[in-house]
Amino acid sequence: MVVGDFSTEVDVLVVGGGPGGYVAAIRAAQLGKKVTLVDKAELGGVCLNRGCIPSKALIHAADEVNKVKNASHMGIEVEGVRVDFSKTIQWKDEVVKKLTGGVASLLKGNKVEVVQGEVYFSGENTVKVATESNSTTYEFNHCILATGSRPTQIRSLPFDGEKIISSTEALNLKEIPEKLIVVGGGYIGLELGTAYAKLGAEVTILEGTDSLLPGTDPSMVRMVKRNLKKLGVTVVTNAMVQKADTSGNGVTVTAEVKGEEKSYSADKVLVSVGRTPNTDELGLEHAGIEADERGFIPTDKQMRTKNERVFAIGDIAGQPLLAHKASYEGKVAAEVIAGEPSEVDYRAMPFVIFSDPELAYTGLTEKEAKEEGYDVSVSRFSFAANGRALSLDAADGFFQVVADKETKQILGAQIVGPEAASLISEVVLAIEMGANAEDIALTIHAHPSLPETFMEAAEGIVGNAIHMVNK
Repeated sequence: MVVGDFSTEVDVLVVGGGPGGYVAAIRAAQLGKKVTLVDKAELGGVCLNRGCIPSKALIHAADEVNKVKNASHMGIEVEGVRVDFSKTIQWKDEVVKKLTGGVASLLKGNKVEVVQGEVYFSGENTVKVATESNSTTYEFNHCILATGSRPTQIRSLPFDGEKIISSTEALNLKEIPEKLIVVGGGYIGLELGTAYAKLGAEVTILEGTDSLLPGTDPSMVRMVKRNLKKLGVTVVTNAMVQKADTSGNGVTVTAEVKGEEKSYSADKVLVSVGRTPNTDELGLEHAGIEADERGFIPTDKQMRTKNERVFAIGDIAGQPLLAHKASYEGKVAAEVIAGEPSEVDYRAMPFVIFSDPELAYTGLTEKEAKEEGYDVSVSRFSFAANGRALSLDAADGFFQVVADKETKQILGAQIVGPEAASLISEVVLAIEMGANAEDIALTIHAHPSLPETFMEAAEGIVGNAIHMVNK
């Protein structure tokens, strides 16, 4: 700061208005802090604007199309199904607009000052905020960094926004591509690839490892692969992408597959190989903060960085890169700043993938539980034996519960099937509450309903299963 360069003092400065930042700002304001939130773009961050919400809206629209096209076995004959994709995108945008407008109202209602601008650290407790018209220095007591992440670009396939696109452009296409190549078989590529296949695109997924959804239980992934095959999606594993040629009308991708060079052509290529934290343009060094070699900022259990006045939450604080993790960490950081004894505990973090069928898991797998020294009981209940799943014409999959054999304490669960993303919440609660399988078995579940599958699997742990043979 130079003579004549006055600064504005703020109690808590939150950088980033996504699901981590805006939640942290509101929680800090609830706890009596005067809060200023700065974001260089729109409120809601990646999740609301270019990630979770628009992608789930597109996935839902694609599911509806797929259901209509494949309902003849229920006596529903529909001919001439046509998608007006511009209206689909317009509807998706309206969903996003409602939510971002809600965030703005919540911030205003909690008296959080919102500034649109770019932040750059100028000292240990000062930042410069550059807006369209000027630059202002802010001096903060505490700062919460929540700047999120962006799609990772690979050197051999640089984004051009037209033929080689990221998930951001994939959510705003003007028309459904006839042919789409997805580079990367992780959850983002899989979700969007499945959606476009249901909308009518011919989809090829090129994955560099030997399986889709690396790190996910193979028994869950098998069901997803089976449905991809039904949709006509081509999955190529061990495919190391070498280059792309965009000189013609479309794009041709060359990949090395098990030592052999192969080419794949399409209208567009969606590159989805991970996300990069937005920490490289913050001037962290001026605040005494160090990021690791991948750009993530190390924190303690209270989300403090190396600078005790600065907290980092969400994607920039490392894996997993999930919106609900960011919100959770934002609340913890705000509470710590307010003097409360809060810290993170990720024991029951839910993971959800909106594939077909949906996948969800939390806690420990059987393998992980054994590695931690547990004597394990595992019970799996099939959706094919659940009345509600059958009546929904969605009986593929299972609900698997992992428990300690002696105490019957619930350690984790893996779900593949209808509404898995919703069903996992009851397991998360069970783990948080320290419930055992008997607690779940004694809890009356509505019939017919999908949550009954948790009760049935828990009954399998205690040997009281009614709708499957006890082991």
